[in-house]
Amino acid sequence: MDGKEAIRTLLILALMLVLINYVETMVVPALPKIQDDFSTTATTVGWVTSAYLIVGAVASPLFGKLADVYGKKRMYVMAVAFYIVAVGLAGFSPSIGFLIGARAIQGLGYAVFPIAIAIITDIFPRERIAFAQGILSGTLAIGPALGLLIGSYIVQDLGWQYAFHTAFILSLIVFFISLKYLKETDIKSRESVDYVGAALLGGGVASVLVYMTQGPNSGWASAPQLALLLLGLSLVTAFVFVERRKAEPLIKLDLFRIRNVMVSNLAGLISGIGMFLIFIAITYYAQLPAPYGLGLSIIQTGLLMSPVALTMALVGPFVGRIVAKSGPKPVLMAGSLIGALGFYLMMVNRGSSLALVEDTVVASLGLIFIIVPLVNMVAVSVPEDARGIGIGMNTLIRTLGSSTGPVISTVIMDSYETVYFTLFNGNIIPIAVLPSSTAFNYIFMTGMIMMGLTFLVALWTKNYKVSALAGAGEAETVTASSAA
Repeated sequence: MDGKEAIRTLLILALMLVLINYVETMVVPALPKIQDDFSTTATTVGWVTSAYLIVGAVASPLFGKLADVYGKKRMYVMAVAFYIVAVGLAGFSPSIGFLIGARAIQGLGYAVFPIAIAIITDIFPRERIAFAQGILSGTLAIGPALGLLIGSYIVQDLGWQYAFHTAFILSLIVFFISLKYLKETDIKSRESVDYVGAALLGGGVASVLVYMTQGPNSGWASAPQLALLLLGLSLVTAFVFVERRKAEPLIKLDLFRIRNVMVSNLAGLISGIGMFLIFIAITYYAQLPAPYGLGLSIIQTGLLMSPVALTMALVGPFVGRIVAKSGPKPVLMAGSLIGALGFYLMMVNRGSSLALVEDTVVASLGLIFIIVPLVNMVAVSVPEDARGIGIGMNTLIRTLGSSTGPVISTVIMDSYETVYFTLFNGNIIPIAVLPSSTAFNYIFMTGMIMMGLTFLVALWTKNYKVSALAGAGEAETVTASSAA
């Protein structure tokens, strides 16, 4: 594939990822309205986001493996097709159960990200891979920014259904562009797909994620919750047992013995927790009434986050160039330190909207300095015919971290609360219980700890230079040198 075709492929993939991330963030400001329209509870409406996340986490490694075996374009198109159909159905949901079901089907589209990373790793020259990965990683910021901004206005002026309607039309356009211009890569695996292993892994991960999602509302130690956790851990244990005995397993567990694959997965899990600590805590803090927060509206909160998203989007390709020249280790270490600084600034400097923007820009810079090298490390360290499943597993593990972040934030906010008083007829009366300043300090302190742990894991990285990889000509060079 020539340079122009590679760039065109990159732009198409990036556009689809922007749309998918746009839709998923757009749902957030719509949740209160959805709850009112269907006369349901906050716990039930929370599944509008949880169903997508859980199915997406499970689908990523399975679709990654299918992409390795049957072709990356074929599985990319299939994932996007499921996503588009579900988005179309969601906009016409007659009930909350129907909407949650449509959102679960949309979760299959979550697998687009690891497949897209695998495609560009196949088609770009080694010295350009990190740059292209940086652009795709930047979509993780552009999409949410558009979702918060445009989604808020659509939900407010037209209704949440039109948020899905517009996304359906745009996604359909990109889908047909993908069908016409994307080309299948020649790199495939000749192995069969281990569906038993996929069922065990999917069931185990889904059970653990449901446990984490329902924990704050159902109680962490309640009998149904503990049964879910036990089921999840049992299925994951059975998965490991079965995979070790399979001739053609879903995941070659030996891949986890490659040093950089293990570093990427551990750092992805830990930094994923820190990333979503930011999103949840800042969203709450920005909208709490003064003096407990900034007292912003949903739309104002979206506007506040837009400089952060723009920064990540612009810096992503730049970080890719740095990774290509210096290797992932120094970039990952720098990102951990920058992220820790951002969390510290949130503790001491959050008294105004401008201050909060400054803090989150610094923290988000740290996160993009972490995300890009992590993706690159997996993409170049695993064998070519296992690239899809390798990136899919990394996506799954980062999703587990992303799911843990909101849980930690919620637990801390519920544990440290203060009473909100107002003056009425000359009397001071309590009207609400809100997260206290101490709660946010502890959340941001936890974020600093996560960045510190990421730094320690980064020290174990086996650094490499793209020029050395290009000279060797095979990704297995990294595999061999990293397995120690």
